Amino acid sequence: MTNIELLSAVVKSLTRDTEERREAVGLLLELSALPAVRRKIGRIQGCIVMLVSILNGVDPVSSRDAAKLLDILSNNTQNALLMAEAGYFGPLVQYLNKGCDMTKILMATTLSRLVLTDHSKLTLGQDGAIEPLVRMFNSGKLESKLSALNALQNLSSLTENVRRLIGTGIVGSLLQLLFSVTSVLMTLREPASAILARIAESETVLVNLGVAQQILSLLNLSSPVIQGHLLEALNSIASLPCASKERRKMKEKGALQLILPLLKETKMKIRSKALNLLYTLSEDLTDESTAHFDETHLFYIVNIVLSSTSDSEKAAAVGILSNLPVSDKKVTDALKRANLLPILVSIMDLGTGSNSPAKSILMESIAGIAIRFTSSSDKKLQLLSAKHGVIALLVKLLSSGSAITKLKAATALGQLSQNSPSLRRSRKSRWLCVAPSVDAYCEVHDGYCFVSSTFCLIKAGAVSPLIQILEDKDWEAVEAALNALSTLLQDEIWEGGANCIAKLSGVQAIVNVLEAGDVKVQEKALWMLERIFRVEEHRMKYGELAQVVLIEMAQRSDSTLKSTVAKVLAVLELLLVQSSYF
Repeated sequence: MTNIELLSAVVKSLTRDTEERREAVGLLLELSALPAVRRKIGRIQGCIVMLVSILNGVDPVSSRDAAKLLDILSNNTQNALLMAEAGYFGPLVQYLNKGCDMTKILMATTLSRLVLTDHSKLTLGQDGAIEPLVRMFNSGKLESKLSALNALQNLSSLTENVRRLIGTGIVGSLLQLLFSVTSVLMTLREPASAILARIAESETVLVNLGVAQQILSLLNLSSPVIQGHLLEALNSIASLPCASKERRKMKEKGALQLILPLLKETKMKIRSKALNLLYTLSEDLTDESTAHFDETHLFYIVNIVLSSTSDSEKAAAVGILSNLPVSDKKVTDALKRANLLPILVSIMDLGTGSNSPAKSILMESIAGIAIRFTSSSDKKLQLLSAKHGVIALLVKLLSSGSAITKLKAATALGQLSQNSPSLRRSRKSRWLCVAPSVDAYCEVHDGYCFVSSTFCLIKAGAVSPLIQILEDKDWEAVEAALNALSTLLQDEIWEGGANCIAKLSGVQAIVNVLEAGDVKVQEKALWMLERIFRVEEHRMKYGELAQVVLIEMAQRSDSTLKSTVAKVLAVLELLLVQSSYF
């Protein structure tokens, strides 16, 4: 029975029906008492894989015998490695704990090369593989340290294992290694930086240690691979909700000056990671920080928007530009010279694939940049925006973006609409060389309106989507939509604006938002209703609907709103204008 052909025949029976499989495992277990059989069984192709499968099977007898046989076979290190490849890690973990130095290195090296599922990584962590690997890194020789770090890098992509790693106290050792200048340890820095990036991604421990400034100092002294891992770690630290102080300190310590030159990097991975970190740091820029973004850097960023084939890169680049202070005229002028607007419009025209997080950030950021280029104090800039098709883009974003996108798009459209009354062409003007078409006449502005020159919300088709936003539950977006719609109720055009809003079922939507808990939203809605209800037709149609909500508001509202509620009730002729109750 020790003949290899006969043993191979028995191993084939491991693949057959339950009863034959049970007998085959039992027979192999009996024969394993012979050293010659033990040596041969592990070398028979598929034997250990089948035994591991049976171990995890439903037949308790076969499973028990397979466990005993695997335990016997695991005395051979090669068999232990085959078991690990088959997903049975117990023997490998035992060797990591109790084997000789060379055996530990062999096991760790194998573990670093295995392609592991998340379940396998979780099992290894639960079976206790991490602690002996950390001991190897802390106390072993160079080869032992390197194999241990590579294995830990493979395991650290799972959050549960990261927590176990932190529990071993490895963070301090990793930082010490990264800041070491000893040449013999340089080969260890690459896996160490990768593990550090994983720790930064899932835990706040690095924020608490305040090491971001030290990591920054390593950026220009590291190889591209290590540089990439350090950028990832810094971005993870800066992205945490509790890291606002850390972001400020990083900028004070020269983070922007260190990272901006990396935008010229030819290695795409480095450039992409540098962009992501810049985007994170740009979220709360001061005027002093903005000064580091000179025209050259802005041109680099715009060029990335234009030329990159990566949605995430485009999103980060546009996000950085969107976060630059709107009030900085130098930035606005530089972006005009870089011809940014037509690039952004063409990106949205082409589409950006599925509804990915990158697309969402891209749309929010484009709407944010539109706010810069539609400032109501600069009509020339508004005309430039309209010329490049920004208004049509903003109207599209009202219906297809996130709540933040809608907020920003509505804000930009509101800024444009503020100037519509002063830009309209009067019907009575005698200076028109060619009479405009009948379609160009706008009842709200009582003149000839064109999207490209008067920024008319009605001609742009923006009124209906703005009213639609009033049904959202994001009150900031609702407030922005109300502000945009309220530009149709300016002093000289309020009656036409009221008719337009009523015609598109906007009055009921405005009454509905009065029940919102947001005071700013209520205040703006009340101001609009006071003007809309000056028109008798709208009082008759919507007054009864509104008065129930208004009377309730009068009884329970914030004291700052009571006088405004009183004005609306007075317009509805339910209260004297000078009522002492309010």
